[in-house]
Amino acid sequence: MPPIPPPTGWNTWDVRFHTGWLHLPSGLRARVAVRSADGELFDEFTWRHGFGRLGHHTVDGAYAALRAQAFGSTVDIEVAGGDRLSLLARCEGGASVTILIDRKAGYGESAPVFGDESVEAGGESWTIHAPGVVASGVDNDVLRLDFGPEAVFGLGSADVAASVAAARDAAEAVRPRSSGWLGDAAEAMTRALTWNTIHAPDTAKVLTPTSRDFVSRERDGFYGSWALHTWDTFFTGLVASWLDPAYGAGVFAQIADHVCAGGMLPNRVSDDGGTTRDRSQPPVGAHTVLKAYLGSGLSAETRDREPLERMYPVLCDWHAWWLGARVGPFGLLSWGSDPVPGDAGSATVDRARRESGLDDSPMYDDAVLDPTSHTMDLADVGLNALHIADARALADIAAILGRDEESGAYRKAADAAVAVLNALLWDEASGRYLNRLADGRFSPHLSPTMLYPLLAGAPDASAAAALADDLLAPGRLGGEPPLPSTSRDDPGFSARYWRGRVWAPMVFLAVEGLRRYDLTAHSRSIVDSLLTLFLREWAEHGHVRENYPVVEGEDVRPLEARSDGLMGWGGLLGYLAVQELADPRVDGWRFAHPGRVASVTSAGVAGGPFTVEAEESLLRVRLGDRVLLEIPPDATVTGYARGRGEVRGVLTGSGGTALVAVPDAAGHDEVELRIGGARTRVRPDARGLVELTVAGGPVEFGVCAPKRGEKRDEVTEWQA
Repeated sequence: MPPIPPPTGWNTWDVRFHTGWLHLPSGLRARVAVRSADGELFDEFTWRHGFGRLGHHTVDGAYAALRAQAFGSTVDIEVAGGDRLSLLARCEGGASVTILIDRKAGYGESAPVFGDESVEAGGESWTIHAPGVVASGVDNDVLRLDFGPEAVFGLGSADVAASVAAARDAAEAVRPRSSGWLGDAAEAMTRALTWNTIHAPDTAKVLTPTSRDFVSRERDGFYGSWALHTWDTFFTGLVASWLDPAYGAGVFAQIADHVCAGGMLPNRVSDDGGTTRDRSQPPVGAHTVLKAYLGSGLSAETRDREPLERMYPVLCDWHAWWLGARVGPFGLLSWGSDPVPGDAGSATVDRARRESGLDDSPMYDDAVLDPTSHTMDLADVGLNALHIADARALADIAAILGRDEESGAYRKAADAAVAVLNALLWDEASGRYLNRLADGRFSPHLSPTMLYPLLAGAPDASAAAALADDLLAPGRLGGEPPLPSTSRDDPGFSARYWRGRVWAPMVFLAVEGLRRYDLTAHSRSIVDSLLTLFLREWAEHGHVRENYPVVEGEDVRPLEARSDGLMGWGGLLGYLAVQELADPRVDGWRFAHPGRVASVTSAGVAGGPFTVEAEESLLRVRLGDRVLLEIPPDATVTGYARGRGEVRGVLTGSGGTALVAVPDAAGHDEVELRIGGARTRVRPDARGLVELTVAGGPVEFGVCAPKRGEKRDEVTEWQA
């Protein structure tokens, strides 16, 4: 599978500049700056310095648009990228536009060569099209082109306006969309990813870090020019797969390239900080990779197994690493940090906290690092549950890949680990899973990680329901907004960072667990509330946040607030809402009406665009122009799979009729319809749909073409 986007052409590859377009492989760069009346230039736009709004940005950079502010003026920029660069910029408020052309360091030692109306760099050349320039000059190998309030600029492109218009129309035709209850969730999810996709010249690779601002020191970030964090990357890849499965697979592969000794995936790898060889991050890889695969098609026939085959050995080794490196109290898993020669901060409890990903959580305020095991003196519910969920996901991946023996081994290991988890980390007195100190005491601290055992399939159904009712009480992890990172009644609760803020990754894992047990009242309420928060931040500020405020009115925009303004994993809150309508699961897709009018369209499903529409009177699923399902608003379809020769699912509802599209191989001829154990022959309508009566359930249904040569009155064998 080729990388998406491929490392070629004009795109916003340069981590430092949102208003800069870099060409690969030459390294030629064109930056848009705002020029004040006295000639001062500004192009260092970040979320804390001058950003207004990011517009649509295709994955491949074929089109991008944004708005920024400087010197009391607003500049709107539209660009068509790819092989040629076409750029339109318009400034309002008294300032003007300047374009700077240079060659970015790291892409060759020679400076660009400027002609009268041309530029050469890296063995390539472009004609410069810049009508309306009022002044120009070259200084220190940088060509400066001063325009008035409007700039029309092209490199290799003369008909700039037409090129931009064509790119805009093409991008609009295929971009992900959402509406109604989902609002602009699709827009926010997309832009938090595509605007954060960069190129790292020292690795010669395309990367999608969680945020430009977070990883770039020149943007007030913490690293040099790039960094990848393990669990951030897995969550980013999951959301990216909703846009394009190849895009998501490429993101997953970015962190897989940095496996350390023993199979550990590092907490972080960066250009200036190197690799954290002492610690990892939470084991969420198998679950996210599996989820991305399941969402890429409507059945195994249309899904690409290659990303699974590539990631599976990496995920297996990482899973095994935990069992060899992080066994703590009671033989359970515990967060830790290994000693690394020359790294004075390694093998400390602070580093072990960072391995958890929950850096300053009150759960670890009093933890101590065991000098022998190099783990905390605390057996952690969240870590053990995630490792079990990881085993279950690996079992499912192994089964998909035909590795039945390995699949069985992972399932057996997961079941055994559940028995230990329930025996040692379930506190009968409180009716909760609790972290446990090495001296045998249970820790009183509560966080959403205490819901992770549901993701692992640890409690029985009644215990899971009781646990959810208990933990999601308004004074604990319920209330508004729900799922703060620390229980509201914890003495350590505050509005800061992991001591209270709402974090999309934590929410995703908790909600996935609630859905495993069909605790719909809880999961839907959480998703609805946090979608409102997600959409409000997007509408007011254009933000997809690293974390969200837990206290009404808190401003998380300043640097010291520690909440990045455009972080890919924040899109998980939108992804969870989309799942209310369409959720890919191991046993098949789940389709349900969210109770409000809504629609979503994505190209992430093979054969797409894939559209789910919730109207007042029905839920409709379409692939391309073809309707696949129409069901009443109170009905649910689970276990849905659509192959060329068969369609199957489970229908639940209280009344009305459902329409199901026949498989492609059946055409419009008579098909065999199975409802429960009964089979009959029916002829689809003009749209290729057959009608089912919704009457209680759950009822299994299936549609297939009769076997060739079979007579109408013969009993056919269902192709299960």
